[in-house]
Amino acid sequence: MKIDKVLNEIEEMGDAHAGSSADTPIRKDAFEVSDTDKIALIREDVEHIMYTLGLDLSDDSLKGTPQRVAKMFVNEIFSGLDPKRKPKASVFDNKYKYGEMLVEKNITVYSTCEHHLLPIVGKAHVAYISNGTVVGLSKMNRIVDYFAKRPQVQERLTMQIVQELQKVLETDDVACVIDAKHLCVNSRGIRDIESSTVTSEFGGAFKKKEVRREFLDYIKLDTTF
Repeated sequence: MKIDKVLNEIEEMGDAHAGSSADTPIRKDAFEVSDTDKIALIREDVEHIMYTLGLDLSDDSLKGTPQRVAKMFVNEIFSGLDPKRKPKASVFDNKYKYGEMLVEKNITVYSTCEHHLLPIVGKAHVAYISNGTVVGLSKMNRIVDYFAKRPQVQERLTMQIVQELQKVLETDDVACVIDAKHLCVNSRGIRDIESSTVTSEFGGAFKKKEVRREFLDYIKLDTTF
């Protein structure tokens, strides 16, 4: 049967980080349903999952869980799926003519693995070299958070952050490195609690060995206040 073939292919894939492109695979009709309706539908699905697992949904501790999970999915951990929530990244003229690298490091990443819907937790380090414009520092954090708030693979997340900043700043000279723990590795499967995953994306000048090395050296600086 066709469904058996699909299930076998999924099983054979295992934990492989397969992906179709740098774009999150979102259906064209994804936003025809309101957030309120999405929460109601997801609540019913979570209730079904919990019931199937044998949980007693009349218990005081459990009866509110489906609604809480549904609201969390739509309003929080997957809120970055909605393009209306993309942060407006205002740019400004680089009037002080700062021509060196700007690095925003240790940006907290909270995302969700799209293969098991388990957390990805880590740090992102982002840098750019001005091409005449600069962006507010907090906007770099917000861009990271926006693309993290969706089912993700870390490779795609790294690329999306760089591509968005390249558009905003109108320069190719953008880089990002992410070091993160995946609970799909740490808490299940191989259950390796020590391992983390590092991904990088280097654009423009950052493809040069010496520029890339400077960026990586900045990341290693110990920042303690």
